[in-house]
Amino acid sequence: MAAHARTSAVVGLALVAAVTAGCSGSGSHPGSGSRTSSPPASSARAGNGQNRPAPAPTESNPPGDIPDNQAYVAFRPTGGSFTGFTVKVPEGWARTEQGSTTVFTDKLNTVRITAVSASTAPTVGSVTKTVVPQLRSQVPKFAAPKVSEVTRHSGRVVLLTHQGDSAKDPVTGKVVRDAFERYAFYKSGHEVDLTLSGPVNADNVDPWRIVSDSFTWR
Repeated sequence: MAAHARTSAVVGLALVAAVTAGCSGSGSHPGSGSRTSSPPASSARAGNGQNRPAPAPTESNPPGDIPDNQAYVAFRPTGGSFTGFTVKVPEGWARTEQGSTTVFTDKLNTVRITAVSASTAPTVGSVTKTVVPQLRSQVPKFAAPKVSEVTRHSGRVVLLTHQGDSAKDPVTGKVVRDAFERYAFYKSGHEVDLTLSGPVNADNVDPWRIVSDSFTWR
C-alpha cells in the first residue's frame, strides 16, 4: 500500500508539471493577448510624423486686418470736380462712385476719397471748428476726435482721427466699432480728403500708411 501511494504521488506531480509547462507554452504563442509586440518601425515613424511633411502654417487675420501680402494699384480719377491727383488703393476692393467721392471697400475696411474746391488750406483749427461738428452729427456714436498736423510724402497735411459705429450690416445686422483716419490734402484751391476706416482692434497701421503716403498731386 505504501509503494502504491508513492507511485500515485509521483504520477500526480508529473501531471502537474506537464500541465504547467503546457500553460506556459500557450502564453508565449504569438497570437496570445498576454504578449505586447513592438509595432513595425515604419508604423512607429509614421506615428511620430517623421515620414510626413510638416503641415503648412495657417494664416489667421483678426477681423478687419488687411493681409501683409495685399497688393496696391494707383487710382487716378477721371471724373468729378478735380482729377489732378493719384493715390494707391488696395487691389481688388469693390469701387463705388458717389458724386465727387470714390469709395473702395472690402469686408470691414473702407477707403473714401473726396475732392472739393477750397479757397484756403485746412488747418487744425478749421478742421476742429467745422469738420468735427459735421462728423459728430453724421457718424453714429462719434467719439475721441483728435486733430493734428502730420507729414506724408506729399508734405504737411491735417489729420483727424476718431471713432464711430459702422452702418448696420444688411445681412447679419451687426454693427462694428470703427477707427477713422481722415487726411486733408490741399493745393492751389483744391482739397482732397482721404478717409481710411476699419475696426478699432484691427492692426492696419502699415496698410493705411502705404495709402496715405502714396498720395501725389499731378
